[in-house]
Amino acid sequence: MTTRAQRGGSGPDGFSGARAAEIVGISYRQLDYWARTDLVRPSLVDANGSGTRRRYSYTDLLELRVIKSLLDAGIKLENVREIFANLREHLDGDITSANLVIEGATAVLIQSDGELIDLVKRGQGVLNVLPLAGVRQEMDARIRELHPEPGTATVTRLAAGS
Repeated sequence: MTTRAQRGGSGPDGFSGARAAEIVGISYRQLDYWARTDLVRPSLVDANGSGTRRRYSYTDLLELRVIKSLLDAGIKLENVREIFANLREHLDGDITSANLVIEGATAVLIQSDGELIDLVKRGQGVLNVLPLAGVRQEMDARIRELHPEPGTATVTRLAAGS
């Protein structure tokens, strides 16, 4: 069962660009740039000429938050693009189902079966583990904080594959 927050905040039509940026913790300008440069395009409604509004799904918000986490870990945007393209290729649907080990500009994907996949083949530095499952809890908490639902105590997890 999904909550209103996971379906899109105010209904099945998703999150507006402004609300998505607010929840993820990025500027609207960043969100717009990432959409225009195909890093993360909104999956519900994309901009189509003047006056149209993008609509982001809950899964889009999770992807945006992972990208922000990678940038916050010190990875350059061009490397984040490579990492994220490879994440999408190696993970089916739920990007929060794995962990990343970050070493400088290199990120290694640790899948649930223990398989390690080098997402970018370069860089050195201190290892940081970025558990992507935490992104879901952070996103749900942020949604509840900014847009609480009357009468709802918790945000439940999305069903697998949703």
